[in-house]
Amino acid sequence: MTLPLAMVLGLLAAAIVMFAINRPRMDAVALIMLTALPLTGVLSMSEALAGFSDSNIVLIAALFVIGDGLVRTGVARKLGDLLIQKSGSSETRLMVLLMLAVCGLGSFMSSTAVTAIFIPVALRISQSTGTSPSQLMMPLSVAALISGMMTLVATAPNLVVNSELVRQGAAGFHFFSFTPFGLPILFLAIVYMYFARRWLSAETSRPTGQPTRPTIREWIEEYHLAEREYRVRILATSQFVDRTIDELQSLASTGARIVAIERRRGNTTDLIQPTPKTELHRDDVLLIDLYEPTDNIAELRERYGLEELPLSGGYFSDRSQEIGMVEVIIPTTSELVGKTITGAGIRTRYGLTVIGLKRGPHALDQGLLNEVLKVGDTLLMIGSWKAISNIQLGGRNLVILSLPIEIEEVLPVPGKASQSLFCLGLMVVLMVSGVVPNVQAALIACLLMGALRIIDLESAYRSIDWKTIVLIVGMLPFSVALQRTGGVELASNALMTSIGGAGHLVVLAVIFGMTALLGMFISNTATAVLMAPVALAVAKELGVSPYPLAMIVALGASTAFMTPVSSPVNTLVVTPGNYTFGDFLRVGIPFAIIVMIVSVLLVPIVLPL
Repeated sequence: MTLPLAMVLGLLAAAIVMFAINRPRMDAVALIMLTALPLTGVLSMSEALAGFSDSNIVLIAALFVIGDGLVRTGVARKLGDLLIQKSGSSETRLMVLLMLAVCGLGSFMSSTAVTAIFIPVALRISQSTGTSPSQLMMPLSVAALISGMMTLVATAPNLVVNSELVRQGAAGFHFFSFTPFGLPILFLAIVYMYFARRWLSAETSRPTGQPTRPTIREWIEEYHLAEREYRVRILATSQFVDRTIDELQSLASTGARIVAIERRRGNTTDLIQPTPKTELHRDDVLLIDLYEPTDNIAELRERYGLEELPLSGGYFSDRSQEIGMVEVIIPTTSELVGKTITGAGIRTRYGLTVIGLKRGPHALDQGLLNEVLKVGDTLLMIGSWKAISNIQLGGRNLVILSLPIEIEEVLPVPGKASQSLFCLGLMVVLMVSGVVPNVQAALIACLLMGALRIIDLESAYRSIDWKTIVLIVGMLPFSVALQRTGGVELASNALMTSIGGAGHLVVLAVIFGMTALLGMFISNTATAVLMAPVALAVAKELGVSPYPLAMIVALGASTAFMTPVSSPVNTLVVTPGNYTFGDFLRVGIPFAIIVMIVSVLLVPIVLPL
């Protein structure tokens, strides 16, 4: 063993130890190695930094941006809502649909991001059905990891292995080269988790993590809104047609106010926040608040030519993407003190409508418009989320007391789900067809999302997991360093010596096992960086195709089921699932063995040696 090789192996061992104890952070370890490797004399600093110019690094960053576009437009949330609707009361159906949805979406975006998206969905399902979170979180993480076995871009280890193939002169994998392995493994995972989840705790109580914000439904009950809200359509004979709200002075005298306007535009319905200058049209649907319970809605309909429509109790909750609520308090510095709600001009000033007033613990049921505001009064206001966010700029007059939990699910870019799916589909078509390189296809999709205003530069930069990017870039130089110092050749020779004249299936099993075991202690991305050149060197020694051995490394890197530190996916579900280290060992090790057997048998069939 030469001195340069000994130094490189020493740094590698130090990195593995730091990864295993998680001190310091993984990206910090990668930066330390990036700085230390040139000191061995094996690499120059320029060569150590070459990873930043690697096309696969740019591709990974672009995929984070595309995934964020799917989140911002609500594609992921709608998938979760559909999951809740279709699962019904069956826990088995729920688990199957959850795993299919997570794996399907994770095939085209970061598995870590998919896991983060579906954790609150699974917790909401758990609360509504009484299912233990532990029964859902482990299947969720397993499906997210298997999504990495579905497509080339599903996980970073696939791209790392593919990059090593290309670097050594091979053609690389196609977009769906991984799918023949991922689909049967997903099927086995669903069957396995049906039985294995019984080994997990079935406790349904969750003392922590419960929502602390009020819900819109709770405010509706607290302020008695259900008794005062009505939906009406403007008929052709109505005096409202083609008139502005400012011109309807007689409506204000009846104790009724227009809270929101539903207007059809083609196949969609827009929810418009009313202003004094808003012009009403025929067939507009108005949400009206009657401040005086004694007012007769039938008389109002007849007088103004309106048709009453059904109004469900969950109207505000169902439209929480377009219309929001906020509870504010009147501080001592407020200019509104001593004025009535009408006289204060709150709608004109803030673009919000007051629909509730609480003095002390009780909400006022009548006389709301003429009530003189006092210090400490609590107002419930309704309007657009943008207008609600602007209240903070005028904190001297109104101070936000609480926001509903629905604000956490408000989409930054509503109404553009189909456009974001088009961008995703275009990227997949370009990658599959091979018309342009994969990285160029991803960048085209990113730019198109920007042109369609799905993302902007600020959100794009925020969406990229720079920790992952730095980790990959920092570990990539090890591959070159080990090859230059003979480390890869040494490892491949040792591997060949240990397995002797065993058959090809044994070689595949040993490489898979080494990759999976190494992945128990360090990042699966770092594992792929280290094992890909070793596997390709073994293929060269055996005189066989490099593709089966490269694929076995990629599949082994995604078999990170065995510990909570094997992958960020597992780490994310530990707390909501209330798991221990033993839970992952108990569930993960048997399934990892199953995946190894299936992979070793299937790889030579799909990718002949």
